[in-house]
Amino acid sequence: MKLFTPARLFVGGFVLLVVVLALLILPSDEYIFLPDPAHPVAPLVTVPGGHDPTKGGVYYVDVIVRKATWFERLFPGIHNGADLYPASAIDPPGVTDQLRRKLDLQDMQLSQQVAAAVALRAAGKHVVMRPVGVRATYVGQGLPAFGKLEPGDVIVAVDGKPTPTVSDLRARMAKHSPGDVVTFTVRRGKQTLVEKMKTVGAGTGKDRKAIVGISTEQAAKITLPIKVQIDAGNVGGPSAGLAFALEVMEELGRDVVHGHKIAATGEIFADGSIGPIGGIKQKTIGARAAHVDAFLVPAGDNATEARKYADGLRIIPVDTFPQALHALATLGANG
Repeated sequence: MKLFTPARLFVGGFVLLVVVLALLILPSDEYIFLPDPAHPVAPLVTVPGGHDPTKGGVYYVDVIVRKATWFERLFPGIHNGADLYPASAIDPPGVTDQLRRKLDLQDMQLSQQVAAAVALRAAGKHVVMRPVGVRATYVGQGLPAFGKLEPGDVIVAVDGKPTPTVSDLRARMAKHSPGDVVTFTVRRGKQTLVEKMKTVGAGTGKDRKAIVGISTEQAAKITLPIKVQIDAGNVGGPSAGLAFALEVMEELGRDVVHGHKIAATGEIFADGSIGPIGGIKQKTIGARAAHVDAFLVPAGDNATEARKYADGLRIIPVDTFPQALHALATLGANG
């Protein structure tokens, strides 16, 4: 009796090929973060009368995020600097891939506006920021707002009373006790929605207050004195804000990089402060791959983590935009 006939060998080989191809192609239930070499910002930014540096330049860093194949899930070490994350860490409850992508693009658009505003203010130009509501950044699962509000919604009124600022929203909510029904008027894209929900209590004693389970930030309409165009394509998220602001300053005629190749990452806020970002490991490796001279990163945990993967790359921690400009000025001229 022949155990290994040509037909059996063919079938066995075919099955093995199918299994290998499935491992290489089919997506798993986890996400993989991969480094991407830093990219020059100058081609993305247009300022009237602006000019790009003749030597050096500002670079932004991003992270390639996609579903890992089963092979990558089993052997993540095949990629330099790769990290795996469960889907729950990427898409919180109630947030689909489509919604997350939409929010990432919104964050990028907002960071572009704020970056331009911060740079123009630093250059001594008049910028108008008018508060227009309060943006929901997170909706807690199992809390009253879950399923009624979405991250990205802009709350414009509570109980029919306008809430243009975060302090206005807090003042309106402070009038309620746990268990009260509150009515939110929100803008979601071009839609205006009215949602009612029963509040719950948070805290104890005198600190106990009525909440619906959201985190918020200020939403504002920004009016610039000159037209600044920033086109990052399909790149999402707010982490390129610092790099955009530096490039706008460069194109306004300020010598920011002094002949150096400078990578930068960090979310930038209207007051010029710089906030932490994710994927710092991959972004540091991406900055190294572009052979930049220095990498500006948010101070604190981001800077500590970046130094672990710097491999000789100069890491410059910064808390504010003026501090970033000062740090670059102290590098001196390159060539």
